[in-house]
Amino acid sequence: MEKGSKRMAVLVGCNYPNTKNELHGCINDVKAMKKVLVKRFGFNHAHIELLTDAPRSSVMPTGANIKAALDRMVDKAEAGDVLFFHYSGHGTRIPPVKSAHHSRKDEAIVPCDFNLITDVDLRHLVNRVPNGASFTIFSDSCHSGGLIDKEKEQIGPSVFKKEKTSSHKHKTIPFESVLQHLTSLTSINTSDIGTHLLESFGGDASLKFRLPLDKLDLMHSKKDEGILLSGCQAEETSEDVSDSEGGGKACGAFSNAVQKVLKENSGPLSNREVVMMARKILRAQGFEQHPCLYCSDENADAPFLWQPEC
Repeated sequence: MEKGSKRMAVLVGCNYPNTKNELHGCINDVKAMKKVLVKRFGFNHAHIELLTDAPRSSVMPTGANIKAALDRMVDKAEAGDVLFFHYSGHGTRIPPVKSAHHSRKDEAIVPCDFNLITDVDLRHLVNRVPNGASFTIFSDSCHSGGLIDKEKEQIGPSVFKKEKTSSHKHKTIPFESVLQHLTSLTSINTSDIGTHLLESFGGDASLKFRLPLDKLDLMHSKKDEGILLSGCQAEETSEDVSDSEGGGKACGAFSNAVQKVLKENSGPLSNREVVMMARKILRAQGFEQHPCLYCSDENADAPFLWQPEC
């Protein structure tokens, strides 16, 4: 493998089987994406790590395992490489850490063990990517807008009239439910979720709860190649649906929309075009979620998952 020519991916699908939070399309989402990565974008099977909570999975998508897989991918990266992280599963919003630059609720994805991975963790990963390598994060989860902390918003909030009532399941777990679950594990009487995460997961807990406040404030955005395609805005929910065109195969609405975009357009598409076309499909289907794009101005118009020029 020549330097700067690797295409690497971590694909995570969490269905939370046999729980009250169960979803049905998330594992299908990442399996479908794996096929597209290989056939259309030239990824090597050996450089794609797939983590799902399907029965008999050898590696479960716990918080520690997801972060370890992402760490391995970033550690191998060189200038010119293409890195991709696709997450399909639940998302949640958590109260902000009280610091100068954290005045809003923060976004997090919810691994199968509830060891939250926050926007701070993803910002830390992006900051480690070598100059000249691209790192695209594709999150089909609720509250996924802004999942890379402090990344520039290119396509953000929008409103349109809902065209039909959705009977699909939202990919969200309310913060109160996450807190209740963790409290049942720790038996500690506090509403501070950081206390529960640190007690349950120790050094595997999110950096958001392990770093001192002054270091969190200093974790600002540098010029980077981080690209986030989110399934919805920060305050919205993403949908877990049955695709009637796929014979009733369950899927995430955003993941499925992007699959349709790629199928209907054979040439290179910019990150901006992928998000706008996916929005158009979701609107036509009557979904009240608005995919967003967060990245630099240059990367907004850069081709989605095509090799960057060094």
